[in-house]
Amino acid sequence: MSGAQISALVCGVGGFGALVAATTSNEWKVTTRASSVITATWVYQGLWMNCAGNALGSFHCRPHFTIFRVEGYIQACRGLMIAAVSLGFFGSIFALFGMKCTKVGGSDKAKAKLACLAGIVFILSGLCSMTGCSLYANKITTEFFDPLFMEQKMGYTYNGPTSVTSSRTKYHGGEGDFKSTGPSKQFDKNAYV
Repeated sequence: MSGAQISALVCGVGGFGALVAATTSNEWKVTTRASSVITATWVYQGLWMNCAGNALGSFHCRPHFTIFRVEGYIQACRGLMIAAVSLGFFGSIFALFGMKCTKVGGSDKAKAKLACLAGIVFILSGLCSMTGCSLYANKITTEFFDPLFMEQKMGYTYNGPTSVTSSRTKYHGGEGDFKSTGPSKQFDKNAYV
């Protein structure tokens, strides 16, 4: 029984570590623009900062300094991921105290209740993180498939379970058709300097 508890604790703490890594990652959305190998550009967007890099090795990051300019879905994802990290931390503590092999936590009956509470907290943490990631992925796919979305749709990728690659079409209002365009000027060589 103690071996099962230790393996469950290791899985819970490992999941908590993966959750922290995903929350702090800057690769929630990756946009690539490559007309040739030399001029390839990548834009990494995360919950906390945006980064840009090119094939020559330059890499620049710019954090989101204020919450007022950040879109609502990013703020919601931030809140859900922070809640998931907090719940995962407390779930790890409860699981550690609820194990039979530890001396802390009281009687076996109290330890069983702590272990059950740890499982419930881990499940809530997983639901929060799943909801945050699903919300972000839904926003990306909605923008990709919306023909009236004005941003450049070149090389959209969501680095999660699904991957979406887009075409080079951009809607120009008033004309009612789609035209193929080159890379946007907002991502020139000095975009994130």
